[in-house]
Amino acid sequence: MSTNCCNSACAPQTTLSPRYRKALWIALIINVTMFAVEIGGGLKSGSVSLFADAVDFAGDAANYGISLAVLSMGLAWKSRAALVKGASMGAFGLFILGKTGWAAIGGLPPEPSVMGAIAVLALFANGGVALMLYAFRNGDANMRSVWLCSRNDAIGNIAVMVAAAGVFGTGTGWPDLAVALLMGGLALSSGISVIGHARQELVGEVA
Repeated sequence: MSTNCCNSACAPQTTLSPRYRKALWIALIINVTMFAVEIGGGLKSGSVSLFADAVDFAGDAANYGISLAVLSMGLAWKSRAALVKGASMGAFGLFILGKTGWAAIGGLPPEPSVMGAIAVLALFANGGVALMLYAFRNGDANMRSVWLCSRNDAIGNIAVMVAAAGVFGTGTGWPDLAVALLMGGLALSSGISVIGHARQELVGEVA
């Protein structure tokens, strides 16, 4: 039996644990709340990277909801859910890359103080979620996609903080756009990784 098959066979016991279910519910609530906060902050500050992080929070909230919906189902359904989530992560990445390019044409420098304050708040929120989900990062494709979402969020928050400092120091919007590009690329690569893992599990199920 391959390593992937072994992980798949062991995953249901971990997936069905009360700890994992509770962690998903907490993560869902945090992400919905932070989506609202960052949308408001993105509109107020004019930051593309903050807006990108807000859209990411919305996508992650949907992903946690999907994970809860398939929690008691078989591995094949969890792998199919992971395929959907991987595709949504990739689509989010492409959307952000496109929006960044559009903003680069005629955007104004964002307000760095609002960017920085909201990024710090978001980092605390995502750091807590990432710590809760860290123990489940090596489960099936569905669990791995959840872990990647939380990890990407924490990285994105730190990047937005760096962008805010860059905007403040340079007086231009280029640091904001650079971070938005980074976040879009990270989401795209993570989506490809999740899709690949899920396809391997589905092939193993058929075999």
